[in-house]
Amino acid sequence: MSKATRANTQSPAPRGGDRHDLIRVHGARVNNLKDVSVEIPKRRLTVFTGVSGSGKSSLVFDTIAAESQRLINETYSAFVQGFMPTLARPEVDVLEGLTTAIVVDQQRMGADPRSTVGTATDAGAMLRILFSRLGEPHIGPPGAYAFNVPSVRASGAITVERGAKTTVKATFNRTGGMCARCEGRGSVTDIDLTQLYDDSKSLAEGAFTIPGWKSDSQWTVQVYAQSGFVDPDKPISRYTKKEMRDFLYGEPVKVKVNGVNLTYEGLIPKLQKSILSKDKEAMQPHIRAFVERAVTFTTCPECDGTRLSEGARSSKIEGISIADACAMQISDLAAWVRGLDAPSVAPLLDALRQTLDSFVEIGLGYLSLDRPSGTLSGGEAQRVKMIRHLGSSLTDVTYVFDEPTIGLHPHDIQRMNALLLRLRDKGNTVLVVEHKPETIAIADHVVDLGPGAGTGGGTICFEGTVEGLRTGGTITGRHFGDRAAVKDTVREPTGTLEIRGATANNLREVDVDVPLGVLTVVTGVAGSGKSSLVHGSIPAGEGVVSIDQGAIRGSRRSNPATYTGLLDPIRKAFAKANGVKPALFSANSEGACPGCNGAGVVYTDLAMMAAVATTCEECEGKRFQAAVLEYRLGGRDISEVLAMSVTEAEEFFGAGEAATPAAHRILGRLADVGLGYLSLGQPLTTLSGGERQRLKLATHMAEKSGVYVLDEPTAGLHLADVEQLLHLLDRLVDSGKSVIVVEHHQAVMAHADWIIDLGPGAGHDGGRVVFEGTPAELVAGRATLTGEHLAEYVGA
Repeated sequence: MSKATRANTQSPAPRGGDRHDLIRVHGARVNNLKDVSVEIPKRRLTVFTGVSGSGKSSLVFDTIAAESQRLINETYSAFVQGFMPTLARPEVDVLEGLTTAIVVDQQRMGADPRSTVGTATDAGAMLRILFSRLGEPHIGPPGAYAFNVPSVRASGAITVERGAKTTVKATFNRTGGMCARCEGRGSVTDIDLTQLYDDSKSLAEGAFTIPGWKSDSQWTVQVYAQSGFVDPDKPISRYTKKEMRDFLYGEPVKVKVNGVNLTYEGLIPKLQKSILSKDKEAMQPHIRAFVERAVTFTTCPECDGTRLSEGARSSKIEGISIADACAMQISDLAAWVRGLDAPSVAPLLDALRQTLDSFVEIGLGYLSLDRPSGTLSGGEAQRVKMIRHLGSSLTDVTYVFDEPTIGLHPHDIQRMNALLLRLRDKGNTVLVVEHKPETIAIADHVVDLGPGAGTGGGTICFEGTVEGLRTGGTITGRHFGDRAAVKDTVREPTGTLEIRGATANNLREVDVDVPLGVLTVVTGVAGSGKSSLVHGSIPAGEGVVSIDQGAIRGSRRSNPATYTGLLDPIRKAFAKANGVKPALFSANSEGACPGCNGAGVVYTDLAMMAAVATTCEECEGKRFQAAVLEYRLGGRDISEVLAMSVTEAEEFFGAGEAATPAAHRILGRLADVGLGYLSLGQPLTTLSGGERQRLKLATHMAEKSGVYVLDEPTAGLHLADVEQLLHLLDRLVDSGKSVIVVEHHQAVMAHADWIIDLGPGAGHDGGRVVFEGTPAELVAGRATLTGEHLAEYVGA
């Protein structure tokens, strides 16, 4: 007995599972990775850094996280997998030690007009349950407080099969919270018919002026012309009342057009379903321009923009309706919920308090639950997604973050760092792609990729501690301690842009003069009102070009050449040199390889398995017909030109037989913004966030404008690239432009000629101008949070 007792007190022998403390990657070749092998410690905070385009996202998101999610999906039945996105295995030799990966990225949240911060998190659902239990007068279950649920009433005969069949009369009622007038959108539309068609023409003459509706051969147009409801050869202005009613408001009905069964529907409901149901910010530029011309959005007069029915608004808890609660700033709503004392719903109140406190803790207390999710910035969307994980009981999970500090003031970065460390200390592996030195500094382990971008990157330059990075000699290590100095002399403004009485969102009657002809930085903590001031209050008609953080929309066929308009002069140059049509030199038009339709690869659908993409055997991935590749310009065919980098192409089109001034100008702008390494035919879907931002900047630089408004142009930029961005901003200002930058990066603040600082806090604690002046004056005064952090940055 004594021997047994002594044996039990000894330390247990180490088990096999204790040895799996590393995530091992060997031979990764996704995108530009060059047989990368790396070992990442588990239950630690690992930061991946390197210049933009060096392969960070390819390693972290497209290799580690993608394989983890693919393996999890494979644990489900084939039936369930059929409803899930299919993921191909990343191109990598060995991946060991993976744990469940939760990706918290910067993808904008759903742009559906009915999607709000409340619906995107659990807060809205919990609030509806709370009102259904405590609201007075009681109007129904939680759905009665939901603006996405319409009220339904039905009555009629039903058959009851109980012994002998009997027919009984039944009535069905469901109370929903949706406002019937605006259908839960909060706004109603008034459509200008003159923008939809030219009523002096007939349908056969191409009366429609809606984008994409001009082709007579298009099914959408044909269904109106051949429906039989209207005369296609009669001008619209001469339609009878019945024809006009059918044309504009006709109910959906099946019709046969050229032997094909189609649905005819009046023009107004057709547009409301196809275009107006989408969020305006998510539309392509030409569609958005059409909607802005043709449609006037006004606040719904029945619900006053709350989206809710009168019944839902009448039910209150301590004088507060659910519409009032959703409109409150979340920090105020959290305080109100803490003041409620209802033992019958105590567990619900605890969960709601925890969720709302998480919003405040993560720096989003200035939002409201009725804020449309499509209006959140990339950084705000990422932090909203983080909320559901903060209180999670899960451990040994791999959390993957994509630049979580984007959109954060230096003051807020400290709070974000604390959250990342908290997730790690719960026993999780935290992988962060990041450029900010403040976040790199808290890492347990650093992996630095490079040395360059694109084909010049894709290798591991350093892995180890932060101290090792500082002395490691890599680009990141050399620039880690960079500090921009405050300018000794600043430019003198050539004029002012007056903003008077600005009240957009949380702004409080702000009066400010924005100097012209200089580099102006608008800063302040997240939620202080910077974007409201710059994007919502600058007077229209001032020749302003605004470059925001909206994602570039394009398919895998879109590339830098198509997005910037570069392909047009290239196609024309090829056509002129060979005496053929320009359309032959487009892989989306007549020149496309018939085997793959110009995609370069053939996709084979394997049902619930991942689709397999194989290089097209006919064109060998070149995307063009063999006959098209016979045509040359300067000794190169069109596929060889699209495979060039921007730097190569700039030289190629700059002189000699292939000299094309229009193409050379566009390539010069791409090189100016630091995209010289991109290949012209690289799909837009493979570009990183920083690359997309700079591609948009290069495109807008061609516009004739006096004022450029940039929204955090340092987003996604490596420390070494910030210096190049500052030179670019200087060149813009020196060429006679006015540049207004919404920015948190201290290097940009220090380089500014003029700073406008908003605050002092976020939401209703902000919305005021707390400082106007030069960076030197801001540092000397240290009167604001920004001043304190900038002074610390420049070592003042």
